This record gives sequence, structure tokens and C-alpha cells, in this order.
Amino acid sequence: MDDAYARLIKNASAASQTSEGTPTFSGSVNGHQPYPLDKWSPTNCGFVDIAIDRDGRWFHEGSEIKRHELVSLFAGLLRREEDGCYYLVTPVEKVEVDVALHPLMVVDATPMTAEGEPVLALVLNTGGVFRLNAETGLQPEARAAGAACVNLPNGLSALFTRAAWYRLVELADEDGNIFSGGERFSLLANH
Repeated sequence: MDDAYARLIKNASAASQTSEGTPTFSGSVNGHQPYPLDKWSPTNCGFVDIAIDRDGRWFHEGSEIKRHELVSLFAGLLRREEDGCYYLVTPVEKVEVDVALHPLMVVDATPMTAEGEPVLALVLNTGGVFRLNAETGLQPEARAAGAACVNLPNGLSALFTRAAWYRLVELADEDGNIFSGGERFSLLANH
């Protein structure tokens, strides 16, 4: 491991120790209580050779990071800043990472009922769960053949995998609409 990568893992692990034992947390990108990224303002330590490809796979120096726990940890530390760049942020440092399209992927859409109304739970490749609602939205992604993406906290976004998109289509009514969180989303607007 290069020093920057090893230091990042050490700092990320230290930050995560404050939330160990926390139950699964809906509304976070990794299923754990979200880190207070908006309160952390560490020094920019430059670029680390971590990249996220178009399929949401994470790589370090060209080799795929296979440990789901490490990917999940890093996803919880990821934010997009006003400069349009993505950074992994710990309380003491931030490093820029390369993102090909969207940093996260929606791998499933599961119908639920919350407070008496239909809600779709969007399951992320990093273990997080979000409700499809006005906050997340559902936008077409022209760079992915019209598939949809959703907005997430910290400037992040998640693209639907092909399987998750087909699941969404199966759940739509005859007019191509999905109802979730008191909102109507048209899937036809995505084509």
C-alpha cells in the first residue's frame, strides 16, 4: 500500500469507530449512521489513485477493491464539492478520487408502505437504502442510455443498474408512472 492509501484507511477506520454497533440506518449511503461530512473541513491532501468506474466498482491503482466493507466505509466518506470533484473526507484529511459517471449504483427498488402510502426503497451497491421521494428525485441520465439516477446527500448520485431499472419498469402503472413518497415519477420521461 502506498502511504496515502494506508493513511486514508487508518483515518477512515478511526472515524468509523464512533459509529460501531449502530443499527442499519436508512438514508445513508452505506447503511450506517452518516458521518458529519458537512462539519469536517480537513486539509486537501491531493489525489489518491482511487477510481470508481461506470458500474460503481471501486479501484485502487488499477486493481478492484474487492472487500465490500472497505468500499462501504469509503462510500460513507465520499462527498462531491462545489468544484465538481469527488473527495474522500476524514476529520483530518481529504483526498480527491476519480469518478467515471456516478459514484453509487441503485441495485434494487423494493416496494414498501410508510405512513399508509406507497414508498420505494432504493437499495445501493454500498449497503445504503433511500426512499424514492421529492428529495432524491428521478432524473434521466443521457450518458447511460437514458437510465435514471437519483440525488443523494453530500452532492452524490446513484445510477440505476439495468436490473434495478427493469424492476422499476415492472412496478410502474400502465402510464409508466411510479408513486413513492407522495410523489409521481414518470419513467417515460427517461426515454
